[in-house]
Amino acid sequence: MSVPRTLSAVGLGLVGILALAGCGGQAAAEPETEAPAAKTVTVEDNNGTHEISTSPASVVATDNRTFQTLSDWGIELTAAAVSLMPETVGYVKDEGIIDLGTHNEPDLESVVAADPDLIINGQRFAQHHDAMAQLVPDATILELDPREGEPFDAELKRQVTVLGEVFGKQDEAKKLVDDFDAAVERAKAAYDDAETVMAVTTSGGEIGYIAPTVGRTLGPIFDILGLTPALEVPEATDDHQGDDISVEAIADSNPSWILVMDRDAVFADETPDYVQAAEILEGSEALASVTAVKEAQIVYMPTDTYLNEGIQTYTTFLNEFADALEK
Repeated sequence: MSVPRTLSAVGLGLVGILALAGCGGQAAAEPETEAPAAKTVTVEDNNGTHEISTSPASVVATDNRTFQTLSDWGIELTAAAVSLMPETVGYVKDEGIIDLGTHNEPDLESVVAADPDLIINGQRFAQHHDAMAQLVPDATILELDPREGEPFDAELKRQVTVLGEVFGKQDEAKKLVDDFDAAVERAKAAYDDAETVMAVTTSGGEIGYIAPTVGRTLGPIFDILGLTPALEVPEATDDHQGDDISVEAIADSNPSWILVMDRDAVFADETPDYVQAAEILEGSEALASVTAVKEAQIVYMPTDTYLNEGIQTYTTFLNEFADALEK
């Protein structure tokens, strides 16, 4: 049966319209766009200049001075020296972080498993830089330890400022710096340089001498605040247990103030024979006549200091020192 010519013409017309509509739809389709490139930032550390992604997929941290900052900023870690963290750092409770152990017995193979883009290395783990660089050659290793010969306070501020650039936490980093500077100014304003100061550490029930400038942890405080040393010992070191000193030498120097780092306090729960620094110093008959002891002018660093020597710890200590000076 033949189809009427008029219907055939209508059919052909519809086909043509549909074909044109199809062509028009294809022309109006949005072109595919490439994903935007990851943002990067260029920073300088102790070893040179690095271009780092501001959103690293895998971060490893081994520098004790940075743990508190990274934790407070909510930075996720793939692996870290969790065994070197005090209980005051939130990462300790995060079972998803691969524990790299301590610097004495590091599990560096686990750094490979973490497949890091960025390793924030330093302090106790600084000695393992080259080994990690060989194991994960594509990772950026950022080291911001305070550099020898540079002002310690400026180095603490540099550390958090660079980390702020890397993680987009510039405002948070500025607040840490501002809080630190304010604490320094408070203590400097309240301190009378006619009053002499001694810094000590306690460990294993013994007292160690911390030398101005070079001594571990408290040494730089003498330069930052312009403190007058009660005693200066030739050839003093930066030993983590301080240098040998007798209670008689402390008594003879008669410091107006004693600043103390209790090295063992952070390990108190693991040390059955732990003796608190206050008991060692304030309970010593040989030191009973020392001005700092008589006047209760002894200022202790935070309990976790030995494993947490970042800018926050110094800010807390300086404010507590200022509180004592202002009384």
